[in-house]
Amino acid sequence: MKEHSGTAPVLTGRRLTLRALRQEDASALLHCWSHPEAACWLGIQPLTSRAEAEELIRLLLEMERGEESLRWSIVLSGGEVIGSCGYNSWQLAGAFRGEVGCELAPAFWGQGYMREALTLALGYGFEEMRLNRVEAQCHPANLRSGRLLTSLGFRREGTLREYRHTPSGFQDVDLYALLRKEWLGLISEREG
Repeated sequence: MKEHSGTAPVLTGRRLTLRALRQEDASALLHCWSHPEAACWLGIQPLTSRAEAEELIRLLLEMERGEESLRWSIVLSGGEVIGSCGYNSWQLAGAFRGEVGCELAPAFWGQGYMREALTLALGYGFEEMRLNRVEAQCHPANLRSGRLLTSLGFRREGTLREYRHTPSGFQDVDLYALLRKEWLGLISEREG
């Protein structure tokens, strides 16, 4: 079984590339992490400065080196960073489970970019990391994310009541999951 190496590999899709976060991505990612329409779903206080975005990138890269998380910048073919996605956490030994998270600048919503990015990330998780189960959490009112997860084959398994503490108080989250055998079945259907 191949283990994750602690460094985000470059994953290339039809219209975008997933690559390791870089400090020079701070301005673009600040737009996602501070934009009211996107930040409200992240469960954190919206960022307010480039310095805060640089610090978050530093923290995410440190967590990646410690094999605690794996985050990619989502980069269009022209080089523009439009968001990020990746594994917030994973556990291989005994569980073979991971949790994905993502955010995209609102100007790029509804164009299939996040679907393409998550497809690349899921392929890496199931095929290279050998995960058996990938989970995703989203706010029950975030209908766009719920539809995206369902379209990728995830099943909603229930609501975790007051699961997150956010700047606005305790918050419910819906739990979605996709199993490796379901992913492989979807891939076979697409290729067949």
